[in-house]
Amino acid sequence: MACEEQEPINREVEQSLKIKIEPINPLKERSNIEEYKLQVTPTTIILSDGKVVERFEGVVHREQLVEAIRKYL
Repeated sequence: MACEEQEPINREVEQSLKIKIEPINPLKERSNIEEYKLQVTPTTIILSDGKVVERFEGVVHREQLVEAIRKYL
């Protein structure tokens, strides 16, 4: 359920920052569970140069997500 709550927030952030947020379904892409040590859904991970630079577990509010992403643009 929380993933469904996060999805519209992600779309708003994409539009406001003109970026693409890539959703990953760990049940379909099981390697991501181990690679990113996923335990909570949703988990939002910000990558920079292929490395995890920010990580949020649970629903992330729009303002918090925008602030985190802007640091790496």
